[in-house]
Amino acid sequence: MRARALSLFGPIATLAMAASLLLPAAALPAPVVDEPQTVVDIEFIGEVIVPTGTLFEGTEVGGLSSITYDHRRDLYHVISDDQGNRPTGDPVRYYTVVIDLSDGALDDGDVEFVDTTELFDDKKTPFAPGGVDPEGLALIAPGTFFVSSEGNIFSDPIVDPFILRYNGKGRVTAELAIPDHYLPNGVDHGVRFNLAFESLNLTPDRRNLVTASEGALFQDGPASTFTNDSLARILVYDARKRAPNAEYVYEVGPWAESSGIFGVNGIVEVLPIDNAGTMLVMERSFSVGGVLGGGTGNVVVINEISTAGATDVLEIDALFDSGSPILLTPVSQRQVFAFDDLGIPIDNIEGMTFGPQLADGRQTLIVVSDNNFNAGQFTQFIALALELV
Repeated sequence: MRARALSLFGPIATLAMAASLLLPAAALPAPVVDEPQTVVDIEFIGEVIVPTGTLFEGTEVGGLSSITYDHRRDLYHVISDDQGNRPTGDPVRYYTVVIDLSDGALDDGDVEFVDTTELFDDKKTPFAPGGVDPEGLALIAPGTFFVSSEGNIFSDPIVDPFILRYNGKGRVTAELAIPDHYLPNGVDHGVRFNLAFESLNLTPDRRNLVTASEGALFQDGPASTFTNDSLARILVYDARKRAPNAEYVYEVGPWAESSGIFGVNGIVEVLPIDNAGTMLVMERSFSVGGVLGGGTGNVVVINEISTAGATDVLEIDALFDSGSPILLTPVSQRQVFAFDDLGIPIDNIEGMTFGPQLADGRQTLIVVSDNNFNAGQFTQFIALALELV
């Protein structure tokens, strides 16, 4: 179990100073809006496929589970969920990518991998094979990132989920405290296997970091099935206070298709739209043998949520009592996009970030898929254009 860090940033005198230290103004998404925003239209503007087995700088490109955008440098960073235990011997790493949207579309040739950076456990010590399950990546400032790991309840000893801060050389500079209710015993408390911190993003003002459990914690009721939904938690960190400051419940839907072999549904990304609690939540269902998602069994939707009026459950250890959910108000949610409507094969989409604004003022949204290093899957970049008001 990792020790929980006491601090996230050094002392800061004012909010204005904090903002300037965390992210230069030129790198902030434009505009930064404190009032609630909402999505009124989404348009598909292109797709690029990277075949499984593609190599870059001696590593296999794959497992891309999160993406983040550097507005100052017009660069993207994508993390691989390679745990450093594959036969290839590839390290735990993230890639730097150029995505050309200058003509308002994403076409073949518009995605170029330009660098790779190894992530270390401590100083220059590589992670032990299987000692990390890197899933979330969020840019604080050029060369400074947050990284989340789902952990592993089947390891001996159990590996807890964690969130670390890294510099541009892949070295750990801080660790965030994880609320006790996430810490697993592998039986009836904490995160379930592979249903932990898949998501990670910052609010536009960079004052809050947001992540979520992919599905219900053990003590929060059942995981999603084809016949029942599930209660996931959205966790918000206050960067100035260096600790979690709020937590809300999100209702994950049932699997989109039944499967007698394996199925799952959960939160794979949370992306704040504004600084007022409006967020995009990407929910991904997968069913072995499924025919939706263009034949892949992956059914991915984007919901817009608001934390306004929702119950803060940060101090509540269990959302179920005597087999029933406790009384609470979850976040409001409405579906704003379904990838199945595109009529193309959809792979295991997991990452989502805002890119640059288009010439017409619309906000680009880039998503990426985790191919699981499976020859039958593919790495997929999809670009969308959002109209926000």
